[in-house]
Amino acid sequence: MENGTKLRLLYIYQYLLRHSDAEHPVSTPELLKFLKDEYGLDVHRTTLPNDFAMMEEAGIHFEIIKSRQNKYYYDDRPFDVPELKLLIDAVSSSKFITEKKSKELIRKLVSLTSDYNAEKLRRHITVEGRIKSENEKAFYILDRINTAIDKNCKVRFQYADYNNRKRKELRHDGEAYIVSPYALVWDGDYYYMIGYCDNREHMRHFRLDRIYRIPDVLEDEEAVPAPKDFKLATYMQKIFRMYGGDETVDVELQCETFIMNSIVDHFGTKVRTKELDDKHFKATVTVSPSPTFYRWVFGWNGAIKILSPENVKNDYKAMVRRALED
Repeated sequence: MENGTKLRLLYIYQYLLRHSDAEHPVSTPELLKFLKDEYGLDVHRTTLPNDFAMMEEAGIHFEIIKSRQNKYYYDDRPFDVPELKLLIDAVSSSKFITEKKSKELIRKLVSLTSDYNAEKLRRHITVEGRIKSENEKAFYILDRINTAIDKNCKVRFQYADYNNRKRKELRHDGEAYIVSPYALVWDGDYYYMIGYCDNREHMRHFRLDRIYRIPDVLEDEEAVPAPKDFKLATYMQKIFRMYGGDETVDVELQCETFIMNSIVDHFGTKVRTKELDDKHFKATVTVSPSPTFYRWVFGWNGAIKILSPENVKNDYKAMVRRALED
C-alpha cells in the first residue's frame, strides 16, 4: 500500500471522528471536497468504499447510509452523550478537583465526541463559582499513594488544616505521618486514603487535598498488614456515613414519616424500622455518636428524636445546651 493511501485512510478517519455522528452524516461529495481542499488529494468516489472496507477489516467501523451518494458517520465511540454529560457533571461538581484541572479534564472528555455534540455539552458546563480545592498537587498525591499501594509499602507526608486566618497550618507542628495505605476511596466530594497510621497505632483516614506535599513512598518499609477483620465497606459505613469516632452503638430514633427518605439515603434499605403510627416510625441505626451525628439530628428541627440509649440522648441534650450558652 502506498503512503498516500495510508495517509488518506487516516485523514478520513480523523475527519469523520470530529465532524460526523448519527445526526450529521458526511456525504461522499463533502468527503471528497475535504480531501482535495485540505490535502490536495484527488480521489474518485468509487475509491471510498474500498477505503471504508479496509478500515472495517482493521476494526474501525463506520455507519454507511447507502444512496446514490453514500453518507458516512462514525458511531463507535466509547461514550455516548448522556454518559459524557454524567462524567462532566461529576468532574465539574467535585470539590476535590481544582477548577484548573476540572477544565482540563472536561476538555478531554468533550473531545471524545463529535464537534456538534461537544458544542451541545459545552453550553451546559459551569465550573466557575463552584467551591473547589486549591491543591493543584492532588492528582500527583493520588498517583503517589496508588504507587505505594501497588508496591505494598508505606508513605510519609505532612497534613494541614486551615487556621482562623484561612492559612494552611501543618498539623502537630509539621510532624510527618507514616501510613500503610490500604485503599483510596471517594466519598461525598473528596478523596480519602485509608490505612494504618504508625504515629497513632490505629486505622485512620486522610483527605488527599489536605496532604501538604506530595508524599514520599518508603519503598524499603513494607506496609503493615491490614487487620484480619478489616473490611473496607464496613469501615466506610462506620466512619463516613454516621459519622466518625472509633466506637459504634445502636441508636433508636423516632422519626416523622417524611424522614424515611433520608434514613434510607444514609443507612440503606436494610436499616431496621418499625411503624409507630400514621405519622411516625422508629429506626434503629448503628452510628458513631459524635457532634456530626448530633448536628444531623438537630438539623431536622425536632422531626427526629433520640429514644435510646440514655447516654447518647443525654450527650445530645448537653451539646444543645452548650450551643445556647452565652
